[in-house]
Amino acid sequence: MSSAFEIAAAEVKTLTYKPSNDELLTLYAHFKQGTVGDNETAQPGVFDMAGKAKWNAWAKLKGMSQADAQEKYIAFVKELQAKQ
Repeated sequence: MSSAFEIAAAEVKTLTYKPSNDELLTLYAHFKQGTVGDNETAQPGVFDMAGKAKWNAWAKLKGMSQADAQEKYIAFVKELQAKQ
């Protein structure tokens, strides 16, 4: 894990701007892809709406390298910081 990625992960917690649900899903998916890699977990049940949305967002990134996901995460955090 790169130090720039770790810094971005810490800085995102200090945003004064409240990201939208779609922005939060993008952050989540790129963070998970950047730290874990492809989503190999079981899909959540039909009644777990939030879990299913997060699972789907992460699953869409299947095949993206962890390094690419970290770079995209860092860039997206910078976009969000610019909205403050």
